[in-house]
Amino acid sequence: VQLQASGGGLVQPGGSLKLSCLASVRIVGLHIMGWYRQAPGKQRELVASITSGGFTNYADSVKGRFTISRDNTANTVELQMNSLKPEDTAVYYCNADPNIYALGEATSTWGQGTQVTVSS
Repeated sequence: VQLQASGGGLVQPGGSLKLSCLASVRIVGLHIMGWYRQAPGKQRELVASITSGGFTNYADSVKGRFTISRDNTANTVELQMNSLKPEDTAVYYCNADPNIYALGEATSTWGQGTQVTVSS
């Protein structure tokens, strides 16, 4: 399995970006998919996740601003980010695993990172 992330960039505070992650396989078997981020000098943290059944989970810091979704036809997982803040600046990584308990593990599948910079 390979994951290809895209959609990062530079945006002003209050702006929006949409990240997309394309899987090389049908994602119906990837029962958990998610987005992590890592800011300079900080540990990687879970931003949002979504199960194959559509259950979602968000970090408190992004609730109400970010929305994760998955498209089993297009084999993508997306992260719509609104009302962006400078503290959202980080490299964002998509992650997936057939085991819903394995999200974020080293053994799960990671995409390459995409840089998101929120700055005026």
